[in-house]
Amino acid sequence: MRISTRSQVDPFIVMDVMQAASAAEAAGRHIIHMEVGQPGTGAPSGATAALARAMDQGALGYTVALGLPALRARIAQMYGEWYNVDLDPNRVVITSGSSGGFILAFTALFDTGDKVGIGAPGYPSYRQILKALALDPVDLPTSPDNRYQPVPDDFAGMDLKGLLVASPANPTGTMLDRPAMKALIDATQGQGASFISDEIYHGIEYEKKAVTALEITDDAYVINSFSKYFSMTGWRVGWMVVPEDHVRVVERIAQNMFICAPHASQVAALAAMDCEDELQANMDVYRANRTMMIDGLRDAGFSSFAPPDGAFYVYADVSGITDDSRRLARDILDKAGVAVTPGLDFDPIRGHQTLRFSYARGTADIAEGIARLKAYMAAR
Repeated sequence: MRISTRSQVDPFIVMDVMQAASAAEAAGRHIIHMEVGQPGTGAPSGATAALARAMDQGALGYTVALGLPALRARIAQMYGEWYNVDLDPNRVVITSGSSGGFILAFTALFDTGDKVGIGAPGYPSYRQILKALALDPVDLPTSPDNRYQPVPDDFAGMDLKGLLVASPANPTGTMLDRPAMKALIDATQGQGASFISDEIYHGIEYEKKAVTALEITDDAYVINSFSKYFSMTGWRVGWMVVPEDHVRVVERIAQNMFICAPHASQVAALAAMDCEDELQANMDVYRANRTMMIDGLRDAGFSSFAPPDGAFYVYADVSGITDDSRRLARDILDKAGVAVTPGLDFDPIRGHQTLRFSYARGTADIAEGIARLKAYMAAR
């Protein structure tokens, strides 16, 4: 049977690393997981309790495609609390994770063959989802001088139909301040292109609050999720904020592609938003892990990186050690029992000289992983 050209997307290398790490664990080895951007904690206890109550009260079925009205209203309220943005709940769309949001956004905004700019290094699934939708992802090689964030000169004259940025970013954890975000929005809109802001790591910040694109413009798509700050990766629930005149467009697509986000996950997500004490306790762990990771990687010999402003990653230049990050990652897994992600996932051109280290797990795991990395590097 014929296979479409749209299906010819690259594998998500971090998932291959996870599979290799799982195989090692199945063989009896103890592996420290620094490869995956998944919180070591589960959903807040208030979220699971709310779901249990809802399940006792009756069956959970379809919701409307835009999501539970109470959840949309609570998300809008959060924008007032976090950013002092007065957001109409009608502009909030509940999605099946941020991945569902990207599919909806790309389908609503772009036509076949349109060019969409994405910063490199960047989240690899941007590129692959765009390809699967017969769109043309354009990697914008970012500079360490700009802390691996795009700037307007990176896409001047490219005739892009859209620009997607992430702040805090994956894999670097770096953020755009308000002037930098505004410059990108202005440059994008000046070209008649659409602006999409991936804000999935908002809430996980260390020294200053992340800037949402909604502080600057209503003429943008903002995508977020309950996976990271709210520690609900497996629940597959997120949200989008879209311009008022795009709500019905997105709704029609969502009705046909997804019907709705999982009802159970929406119930839990609503309750999770009021579990601030538990969520801030998670942040205390990330703060401790961040300090330990920055200091430990430098001591081990992985010293070339931009300290993360948010998220829970360090993206290190290992060009002084190897020109094959995939082989190095495999060697670290085999000899040190630490799973890390080759940079090729995030930057197909320069990623052979970088590794991403995640510090999303428990502090004891991070401490053990750092000790193993130091021993590995000392033995090289």
